[in-house]
Amino acid sequence: MLNVCFIIPRGGGESKKKKPAVAADWYKKTKGVDNCTRVAYNYSNMLKNVNERAKKGAAVSAAGIACNIALAALKITVGAIFGMVSVIADGFNNVSDCGSSAVSLASFRISEKPADKEHPYGHRRAEYLAAMITGFIVLFLAVELARESVVKIIDGSGVEANYIVYAALAASVAVKAALFGFYRHYAKKLQSDVLKAAATDSACDCIATLTVIAGVVIGEYTSFPADGAAGVAVALFIAWQGIAILRDASSKLLGQAPDKELVDGIRGLIAENPDVLGMHDLRIYCYGRDVNFATVHVEMDSNIPAMQAHTVLDGIERKIFEKFNVAVTAHLDPVDLKDGEAFDVERKIIRALEGVAEGLEIHDFRLERGERTKVVFDAGVPYGCKSDDEKLLKDIDEAVKSVGDFDVSVNIERE
Repeated sequence: MLNVCFIIPRGGGESKKKKPAVAADWYKKTKGVDNCTRVAYNYSNMLKNVNERAKKGAAVSAAGIACNIALAALKITVGAIFGMVSVIADGFNNVSDCGSSAVSLASFRISEKPADKEHPYGHRRAEYLAAMITGFIVLFLAVELARESVVKIIDGSGVEANYIVYAALAASVAVKAALFGFYRHYAKKLQSDVLKAAATDSACDCIATLTVIAGVVIGEYTSFPADGAAGVAVALFIAWQGIAILRDASSKLLGQAPDKELVDGIRGLIAENPDVLGMHDLRIYCYGRDVNFATVHVEMDSNIPAMQAHTVLDGIERKIFEKFNVAVTAHLDPVDLKDGEAFDVERKIIRALEGVAEGLEIHDFRLERGERTKVVFDAGVPYGCKSDDEKLLKDIDEAVKSVGDFDVSVNIERE
């Protein structure tokens, strides 16, 4: 429902003549500032949420560092005393976890920094850089541990464990299981990818340590170099984790597609407005967790007054921010509902384009009339479409000209 406020000027004709200029000047000086203030307010709310989240995330990371330091010191010491490379390897796995937590702690601290001239959208992406650094650290340790384990296998020396070794490994499993629950709880509470990865890593560490225990038992009662083999298995496991971390972080830095649930939610909220005829070109840009911006083209009747259309779009932007914490800039695409010829040509072209590319949609359709009529529109094509843009333009041109003798101007947009 729209609330329209009419401002009725007082005074005679002379006053009425001067009002437009005064109103225009007032709008430039005041309304423009109000709009900037609103955007700044929305963004400050984003950063406030990020700062509170960063403090809690830093505390969780610090607790993880303390636990991993204790476990690493325990296992590396025990492994060195009894000459067990798999136990040492598992200890270095905890060192990598400690390094990961330290990098996560640093990234949470950096993400607290407010936006500045060089980084107008904040520093929230520091978490992704931290994850990549962690991935490289993990891979380096995996290579070194694999090398030492292979030497142990070639050497073929047996192992002799006692209750101290088993106690240290059992304590590691218990602590890592507790850390898994701890990280998982706060990962859900803070919606943190870094802490979610830490929870998964802790669960994997439990499996890795159980593998070491199995290797120690087998190596103690058989001549098979199970200690070295277990070390190789742990090293490969660590390498797999490192690759997974790098793949996920690099994908987000490159500009990972937004969650389908978020896209559908925004589309649904826009579509529920009765003044909206359609929408397209929804683009969501993520600058880190809870710092999201978007642009979208909204189609409305061209006969709706400009101020009314602005009120509708402004309301849509505000609702999206309140519900999804996404700062949206909505662009108006006017549609002339009285141009029957354009609608008729558009329907025919849509039918002609069937089969050109799966998922192809057209929008911003219009007829530019002159000596020759030109058909102008944008063609939205899914990224999964294998046809290149040049072939698509050729196929679209042929389809349009099968409808009528038109000049064609088409813009391909991958969606």
